[in-house]
Amino acid sequence: MEFLSEDLLLTSPLSRRLYQAYAKDMPIIDYHCHINPHDILKDKKFENITQLWLYGDHYKWRLMRNCGVEEKYITGDAGDFEKFEAFAKCLPRCIGNPIYIWCHMELKRYFGYDGEINGETARHIFDFTREKLALTEFSVRNIIRRSKVELICTTDDPADDLSAHIELAKEKDLGFKVLPSFRPDKAIHVEKKDFPEYVEKLAKTSQVVIDGVEALKEALSKRLDFFNRQGCKVSDHALDSYIYSECTCEEAEEIFRKAMARQPIDELEAEKFQTYMLLFFAAKYAEYGWGMQLHYNCLRNNNSVMFEKLGPDTGFDCINCSPSPAKLARLLDALYKEGKLPKTIVYSLDPNDDKMINTVINCFQGGATGKLQHGSAWWFNDTKGGMTAHLSTLAEYSVLGNFIGMLTDSRSFTSYIRHDYFRRLLCDFVANQVNSGEYPAGEASLKALIENICYYNVKNYLF
Repeated sequence: MEFLSEDLLLTSPLSRRLYQAYAKDMPIIDYHCHINPHDILKDKKFENITQLWLYGDHYKWRLMRNCGVEEKYITGDAGDFEKFEAFAKCLPRCIGNPIYIWCHMELKRYFGYDGEINGETARHIFDFTREKLALTEFSVRNIIRRSKVELICTTDDPADDLSAHIELAKEKDLGFKVLPSFRPDKAIHVEKKDFPEYVEKLAKTSQVVIDGVEALKEALSKRLDFFNRQGCKVSDHALDSYIYSECTCEEAEEIFRKAMARQPIDELEAEKFQTYMLLFFAAKYAEYGWGMQLHYNCLRNNNSVMFEKLGPDTGFDCINCSPSPAKLARLLDALYKEGKLPKTIVYSLDPNDDKMINTVINCFQGGATGKLQHGSAWWFNDTKGGMTAHLSTLAEYSVLGNFIGMLTDSRSFTSYIRHDYFRRLLCDFVANQVNSGEYPAGEASLKALIENICYYNVKNYLF
């Protein structure tokens, strides 16, 4: 097959037809990403492809370090062209890595360039895209519109003022919606050194004197209400592993006071407090009708030297393994028996958890179609093999037709190409089921499957 052809990842006539007829042009709902809403408010324009691609993208930073690139060309003070050239020189070695094909897909989709990216073409690509990026059509808002994005959910801390969202909501002709999502990690991770400083910040924002756990919950309740008024429909929690350890109000209060006094918090105390707060949050989400995202099993900031130098989210995280996945069932059960289990989306960075997640959440379904979801192949798993394995596991152990589909989980405005990548793999998976005689070729059923997974399921589930 020709490199980067229209039939990329589509291995049969049926998969190509399903993609062209039902997947390709569906709108995008990106319900989990890390783009800055202020960039959308300002309608930011990038000066060059390095700013667009390499600023803040730890996917690409890991790849460059793997190829021996000096840090000055990654996060250091090298010039923008030198950084792009260093990245471009790495790509020819990255056969099979999704970053390789995503970058080429982005250049073709947004810039009309279908050549190879390497050290020899770096200067031409850098200059060619710099001229394009100066055009109005390459402003952030226009990139979003060209990508057929209908709705974006950014990731926002409870202490954020959401000023960008408030202003964007006033615009009548924006062409898409930008909603906040509620990410209260800093209020849950009591074991972190900066927990007292965060509590002070939250107190100031909420105008609540936080002198104990009940006051902390009051402050967070005020922020939840504020987020709800701004249209928030989904929360997100990053958890190192599956947690559940029963915790009384008195125990939570004692742990809180220890943390505020900067006394060490051990692992059991941290898990107890996290469980206590997570149950509180989940009940509130159920009350508001929000979805709750639970992201598990990332082992973060493993390189202590580079963490001290660069901080978090700089490419030094890896897959973690939970010693007790039964705690996921205990958490869901505690909420279910109280009638406070919200719509819940469960992700694990460990692909070995895929079957377990599906079978656990199946125990708590009911009351709404696909109320509990196995979230999309995420971070280290959003590869060709990872996505295909995820689809297969969903189909075999749950109900693929209920799946709410792909997200970008990205800081890049051209990463919407990942939705196209996923849709191609989805169409190929479905076509293979038909071609092997395992599913009928009825047009209405195939159309509904593809369109629902690409768009309608998540729209009905969250919005």
